[in-house]
Amino acid sequence: MPDLPTRVGSIELRNPVMTASGTAGHGAELASYLDLEALGAVVTKSVSADPWPGNPAPRVHQATAGMLNAVGLQGPGVAAWLADELPDLIATGATVVASIWGRSVDDYRRAADLLADAPGQVVAVEVNLSCPNVEDRSGMFAHSAEATEAAMAVTAGCGRPRWAKLSPNVGDLVPIVDAAVRGGAEAVTLVNTVMGMAIDPATRTYRLGNGGGGLSGPAIHPVAVRAVHDVAAARPDVAIVGAGGVLDGETAAELLVAGASAVQVGTATFADPRAPGRVAAELVDWCRRHGVEHADELIGAIHGHDRRS
Repeated sequence: MPDLPTRVGSIELRNPVMTASGTAGHGAELASYLDLEALGAVVTKSVSADPWPGNPAPRVHQATAGMLNAVGLQGPGVAAWLADELPDLIATGATVVASIWGRSVDDYRRAADLLADAPGQVVAVEVNLSCPNVEDRSGMFAHSAEATEAAMAVTAGCGRPRWAKLSPNVGDLVPIVDAAVRGGAEAVTLVNTVMGMAIDPATRTYRLGNGGGGLSGPAIHPVAVRAVHDVAAARPDVAIVGAGGVLDGETAAELLVAGASAVQVGTATFADPRAPGRVAAELVDWCRRHGVEHADELIGAIHGHDRRS
Protein backbone atom coordinates (compact mmCIF):
# COMPACT_ATOMS: atom_id res chain seq x y z
CA MET A 1 0.00 0.00 0.00
CA PRO A 2 1.45 3.42 -0.92
CA ASP A 3 2.68 5.55 1.98
CA LEU A 4 1.94 9.21 1.23
CA PRO A 5 3.06 11.52 4.04
CA THR A 6 4.43 14.78 2.70
CA ARG A 7 6.09 17.97 3.89
CA VAL A 8 5.06 21.56 3.13
CA GLY A 9 7.93 23.72 4.30
CA SER A 10 8.53 22.69 7.90
CA ILE A 11 5.11 21.08 8.32
CA GLU A 12 4.68 17.33 7.98
CA LEU A 13 1.27 16.14 6.79
CA ARG A 14 -0.14 12.61 6.91
CA ASN A 15 -1.03 12.83 3.22
CA PRO A 16 -1.02 15.44 0.44
CA VAL A 17 -4.78 16.17 0.32
CA MET A 18 -6.35 19.14 2.09
CA THR A 19 -9.52 21.13 1.82
CA ALA A 20 -9.32 24.52 0.14
CA SER A 21 -10.11 27.68 2.04
CA GLY A 22 -13.62 28.94 1.53
CA THR A 23 -15.12 25.59 0.60
CA ALA A 24 -15.06 23.62 3.85
CA GLY A 25 -16.54 26.19 6.23
CA HIS A 26 -15.06 27.80 9.32
CA GLY A 27 -15.13 24.69 11.49
CA ALA A 28 -16.34 21.11 11.41
CA GLU A 29 -19.11 21.54 8.82
CA LEU A 30 -17.86 18.58 6.75
CA ALA A 31 -17.31 16.23 9.69
CA SER A 32 -20.53 14.31 9.07
CA TYR A 33 -19.44 13.52 5.50
CA LEU A 34 -15.80 12.46 5.93
CA ASP A 35 -13.09 11.81 8.48
CA LEU A 36 -11.38 15.19 8.77
CA GLU A 37 -8.57 13.67 10.81
CA ALA A 38 -7.64 11.48 7.84
CA LEU A 39 -6.93 14.47 5.59
CA GLY A 40 -3.54 16.12 5.32
CA ALA A 41 -5.16 19.24 6.79
CA VAL A 42 -8.35 21.24 6.87
CA VAL A 43 -7.80 24.75 5.56
CA THR A 44 -10.51 26.94 7.01
CA LYS A 45 -12.46 29.75 5.38
CA SER A 46 -10.52 33.02 5.45
CA VAL A 47 -11.24 35.30 8.39
CA SER A 48 -10.17 38.89 8.97
CA ALA A 49 -9.36 40.64 12.21
CA ASP A 50 -12.89 42.04 12.31
CA PRO A 51 -16.29 40.58 11.39
CA TRP A 52 -17.11 41.08 7.71
CA PRO A 53 -20.55 40.80 6.05
CA GLY A 54 -19.46 39.74 2.57
CA ASN A 55 -21.09 40.67 -0.72
CA PRO A 56 -24.76 41.00 -1.72
CA ALA A 57 -26.62 38.00 -3.14
CA PRO A 58 -26.57 36.18 -5.44
CA ARG A 59 -23.10 35.01 -4.50
CA VAL A 60 -22.53 31.94 -6.69
CA HIS A 61 -23.32 31.10 -10.28
CA GLN A 62 -22.72 27.85 -12.14
CA ALA A 63 -20.33 28.18 -15.06
CA THR A 64 -19.81 25.72 -17.93
CA ALA A 65 -16.96 23.89 -16.22
CA GLY A 66 -16.93 25.30 -12.75
CA MET A 67 -18.39 28.01 -10.57
CA LEU A 68 -18.29 31.78 -10.26
CA ASN A 69 -18.36 33.10 -6.72
CA ALA A 70 -18.51 36.52 -5.15
CA VAL A 71 -19.11 35.55 -1.54
CA GLY A 72 -16.91 38.41 -0.40
CA LEU A 73 -15.13 36.68 2.47
CA GLN A 74 -17.99 36.82 4.94
CA GLY A 75 -16.75 35.85 8.37
CA PRO A 76 -17.06 36.36 12.13
CA GLY A 77 -13.57 37.74 12.73
CA VAL A 78 -10.60 35.87 14.17
CA ALA A 79 -11.55 36.20 17.86
CA ALA A 80 -15.05 34.81 17.33
CA TRP A 81 -13.68 32.06 15.08
CA LEU A 82 -11.22 30.98 17.76
CA ALA A 83 -13.94 30.89 20.39
CA ASP A 84 -16.93 29.54 18.48
CA GLU A 85 -15.79 27.57 15.42
CA LEU A 86 -12.30 26.19 15.99
CA PRO A 87 -13.07 24.00 19.05
CA ASP A 88 -15.48 21.77 17.12
CA LEU A 89 -12.93 21.36 14.34
CA ILE A 90 -10.15 20.46 16.76
CA ALA A 91 -12.46 17.93 18.41
CA THR A 92 -12.48 15.94 15.16
CA GLY A 93 -8.72 15.41 15.42
CA ALA A 94 -8.08 17.41 12.25
CA THR A 95 -4.82 19.13 11.46
CA VAL A 96 -5.80 22.76 10.91
CA VAL A 97 -4.42 25.49 8.67
CA ALA A 98 -6.02 28.83 9.48
CA SER A 99 -6.62 31.26 6.62
CA ILE A 100 -6.58 35.04 7.11
CA TRP A 101 -7.19 38.04 4.90
CA GLY A 102 -7.21 41.81 5.16
CA ARG A 103 -7.93 45.01 3.30
CA SER A 104 -4.79 46.72 4.56
CA VAL A 105 -1.35 45.73 5.80
CA ASP A 106 -2.46 46.51 9.34
CA ASP A 107 -5.51 44.25 8.90
CA TYR A 108 -3.18 41.36 8.12
CA ARG A 109 -1.02 42.19 11.14
CA ARG A 110 -3.99 42.27 13.51
CA ALA A 111 -5.45 39.04 12.14
CA ALA A 112 -2.13 37.22 12.51
CA ASP A 113 -1.47 38.57 15.99
CA LEU A 114 -4.87 37.27 17.15
CA LEU A 115 -3.75 33.76 16.17
CA ALA A 116 -0.66 33.80 18.38
CA ASP A 117 -2.39 31.87 21.16
CA ALA A 118 -4.32 29.45 18.93
CA PRO A 119 -4.07 25.78 19.92
CA GLY A 120 -1.20 23.71 18.62
CA GLN A 121 -3.46 21.84 16.22
CA VAL A 122 -3.35 25.00 14.09
CA VAL A 123 -0.07 24.11 12.44
CA ALA A 124 0.17 26.87 9.83
CA VAL A 125 -1.46 30.07 8.62
CA GLU A 126 -2.40 30.57 4.98
CA VAL A 127 -2.30 34.27 4.19
CA ASN A 128 -4.90 34.92 1.53
CA LEU A 129 -3.41 37.69 -0.56
CA SER A 130 -5.68 37.11 -3.55
CA CYS A 131 -9.37 37.75 -3.17
CA PRO A 132 -10.89 38.40 -6.61
CA ASN A 133 -14.38 38.40 -5.15
CA VAL A 134 -13.55 41.65 -3.37
CA GLU A 135 -13.29 43.14 -6.87
CA ASP A 136 -10.52 45.65 -6.29
CA ARG A 137 -8.17 44.87 -9.12
CA SER A 138 -5.70 47.66 -8.42
CA GLY A 139 -5.65 46.92 -4.69
CA MET A 140 -5.24 43.14 -4.68
CA PHE A 141 -2.12 42.40 -2.67
CA ALA A 142 -1.11 39.42 -4.80
CA HIS A 143 -0.91 41.62 -7.89
CA SER A 144 2.02 43.57 -6.44
CA ALA A 145 5.36 42.23 -5.27
CA GLU A 146 5.76 45.15 -2.89
CA ALA A 147 2.31 44.71 -1.36
CA THR A 148 2.76 40.93 -1.11
CA GLU A 149 6.01 41.29 0.79
CA ALA A 150 4.56 43.93 3.10
CA ALA A 151 1.50 41.87 3.99
CA MET A 152 3.52 38.71 4.59
CA ALA A 153 6.11 40.51 6.71
CA VAL A 154 3.56 41.73 9.25
CA THR A 155 1.98 38.29 9.80
CA ALA A 156 4.92 36.82 11.72
CA GLY A 157 3.05 37.48 14.97
CA CYS A 158 0.95 34.34 14.44
CA GLY A 159 4.00 32.35 15.54
CA ARG A 160 3.45 29.66 12.93
CA PRO A 161 4.71 28.81 9.45
CA ARG A 162 2.96 30.96 6.85
CA TRP A 163 1.80 30.09 3.35
CA ALA A 164 1.02 32.81 0.82
CA LYS A 165 -2.08 32.16 -1.28
CA LEU A 166 -1.48 33.84 -4.63
CA SER A 167 -3.49 34.88 -7.66
CA PRO A 168 -3.07 33.53 -11.21
CA ASN A 169 -4.20 36.90 -12.56
CA VAL A 170 -0.67 38.27 -13.06
CA GLY A 171 1.72 38.21 -15.97
CA ASP A 172 4.57 36.56 -14.07
CA LEU A 173 4.10 34.74 -10.77
CA VAL A 174 7.77 34.31 -9.95
CA PRO A 175 8.43 37.88 -8.72
CA ILE A 176 5.33 37.63 -6.53
CA VAL A 177 6.54 34.30 -5.13
CA ASP A 178 9.95 35.84 -4.42
CA ALA A 179 8.29 38.72 -2.59
CA ALA A 180 6.19 36.33 -0.51
CA VAL A 181 9.31 34.40 0.49
CA ARG A 182 11.11 37.61 1.40
CA GLY A 183 8.14 38.42 3.60
CA GLY A 184 8.50 35.14 5.45
CA ALA A 185 6.38 32.64 3.52
CA GLU A 186 7.48 29.01 3.88
CA ALA A 187 5.22 27.97 1.03
CA VAL A 188 2.92 29.37 -1.64
CA THR A 189 -0.57 28.15 -2.50
CA LEU A 190 -1.18 28.20 -6.25
CA VAL A 191 -3.77 29.24 -7.31
CA ASN A 192 -6.76 31.20 -6.16
CA THR A 193 -9.68 31.81 -8.51
CA VAL A 194 -9.43 33.37 -11.96
CA MET A 195 -11.29 36.63 -12.45
CA GLY A 196 -14.56 36.09 -14.25
CA MET A 197 -18.03 37.45 -14.87
CA ALA A 198 -21.44 36.32 -16.07
CA ILE A 199 -24.19 38.54 -17.48
CA ASP A 200 -27.83 37.69 -18.16
CA PRO A 201 -28.35 39.04 -21.68
CA ALA A 202 -32.15 38.91 -21.38
CA THR A 203 -32.33 41.14 -18.32
CA ARG A 204 -29.08 43.01 -19.02
CA THR A 205 -27.99 42.38 -15.45
CA TYR A 206 -25.07 40.72 -13.71
CA ARG A 207 -25.51 37.13 -12.59
CA LEU A 208 -23.68 37.91 -9.34
CA GLY A 209 -24.72 40.55 -6.87
CA ASN A 210 -21.25 42.04 -6.83
CA GLY A 211 -20.90 42.13 -10.61
CA GLY A 212 -17.73 40.11 -11.14
CA GLY A 213 -16.28 37.25 -9.16
CA GLY A 214 -13.82 34.40 -9.17
CA LEU A 215 -13.95 31.34 -11.44
CA SER A 216 -13.01 28.00 -9.87
CA GLY A 217 -13.38 24.32 -10.65
CA PRO A 218 -12.27 22.15 -13.59
CA ALA A 219 -12.10 25.15 -15.93
CA ILE A 220 -9.04 26.50 -14.13
CA HIS A 221 -7.20 23.22 -13.55
CA PRO A 222 -4.83 23.71 -16.51
CA VAL A 223 -4.12 27.23 -15.22
CA ALA A 224 -3.20 25.78 -11.83
CA VAL A 225 -1.00 23.08 -13.36
CA ARG A 226 0.88 25.67 -15.42
CA ALA A 227 1.34 28.00 -12.44
CA VAL A 228 2.65 25.21 -10.21
CA HIS A 229 4.87 23.90 -12.99
CA ASP A 230 6.44 27.26 -13.82
CA VAL A 231 7.06 28.27 -10.22
CA ALA A 232 8.53 24.86 -9.38
CA ALA A 233 10.83 25.11 -12.38
CA ALA A 234 11.98 28.61 -11.50
CA ARG A 235 12.11 28.21 -7.72
CA PRO A 236 12.59 24.51 -6.91
CA ASP A 237 13.36 25.22 -3.25
CA VAL A 238 9.98 26.89 -2.60
CA ALA A 239 7.29 24.58 -1.26
CA ILE A 240 4.06 24.70 -3.26
CA VAL A 241 0.49 23.75 -2.41
CA GLY A 242 -1.49 23.16 -5.61
CA ALA A 243 -5.13 24.19 -5.90
CA GLY A 244 -7.55 24.52 -8.78
CA GLY A 245 -9.92 21.98 -10.26
CA VAL A 246 -8.81 18.93 -8.26
CA LEU A 247 -11.59 16.41 -8.84
CA ASP A 248 -10.01 13.00 -8.33
CA GLY A 249 -6.82 11.10 -7.67
CA GLU A 250 -5.41 11.74 -11.13
CA THR A 251 -5.86 15.53 -11.07
CA ALA A 252 -4.26 15.54 -7.62
CA ALA A 253 -1.34 13.49 -8.91
CA GLU A 254 -0.97 15.85 -11.86
CA LEU A 255 -0.37 18.83 -9.57
CA LEU A 256 2.13 16.82 -7.53
CA VAL A 257 4.08 15.86 -10.64
CA ALA A 258 4.01 19.53 -11.71
CA GLY A 259 5.78 20.43 -8.47
CA ALA A 260 3.27 20.72 -5.63
CA SER A 261 4.01 19.03 -2.31
CA ALA A 262 0.30 18.89 -1.46
CA VAL A 263 -3.03 19.78 -3.03
CA GLN A 264 -6.31 21.34 -1.98
CA VAL A 265 -9.81 20.23 -2.94
CA GLY A 266 -12.31 23.06 -3.14
CA THR A 267 -15.10 23.52 -5.66
CA ALA A 268 -15.68 19.76 -5.96
CA THR A 269 -16.92 19.87 -2.37
CA PHE A 270 -20.00 21.86 -3.39
CA ALA A 271 -21.22 18.99 -5.55
CA ASP A 272 -19.96 16.27 -3.21
CA PRO A 273 -19.14 17.16 0.41
CA ARG A 274 -17.15 13.92 0.61
CA ALA A 275 -14.82 15.03 -2.19
CA PRO A 276 -11.66 15.72 -0.13
CA GLY A 277 -11.78 12.28 1.47
CA ARG A 278 -12.64 10.63 -1.83
CA VAL A 279 -9.73 12.35 -3.60
CA ALA A 280 -7.35 11.24 -0.83
CA ALA A 281 -8.50 7.63 -1.22
CA GLU A 282 -8.33 7.81 -5.01
CA LEU A 283 -4.80 9.22 -4.87
CA VAL A 284 -3.69 6.21 -2.82
CA ASP A 285 -5.36 3.90 -5.33
CA TRP A 286 -3.85 5.78 -8.29
CA CYS A 287 -0.39 5.44 -6.76
CA ARG A 288 -0.92 1.73 -6.14
CA ARG A 289 -1.98 1.15 -9.74
CA HIS A 290 1.01 3.08 -11.08
CA GLY A 291 3.62 1.54 -8.81
CA VAL A 292 4.19 4.67 -6.72
CA GLU A 293 5.11 3.88 -3.12
CA HIS A 294 5.87 7.34 -1.75
CA ALA A 295 4.65 10.88 -2.49
CA ASP A 296 8.24 12.00 -3.06
CA GLU A 297 8.32 9.89 -6.22
CA LEU A 298 5.70 12.19 -7.73
CA ILE A 299 6.52 15.65 -6.38
CA GLY A 300 8.22 17.67 -9.11
CA ALA A 301 8.87 14.57 -11.23
CA ILE A 302 8.24 16.47 -14.48
CA HIS A 303 11.32 18.55 -13.65
CA GLY A 304 13.50 15.57 -12.82
CA HIS A 305 13.44 16.37 -9.10
CA ASP A 306 14.28 13.42 -6.85
CA ARG A 307 13.19 14.27 -3.32
CA ARG A 308 14.17 10.81 -2.09
CA SER A 309 17.87 11.56 -2.38
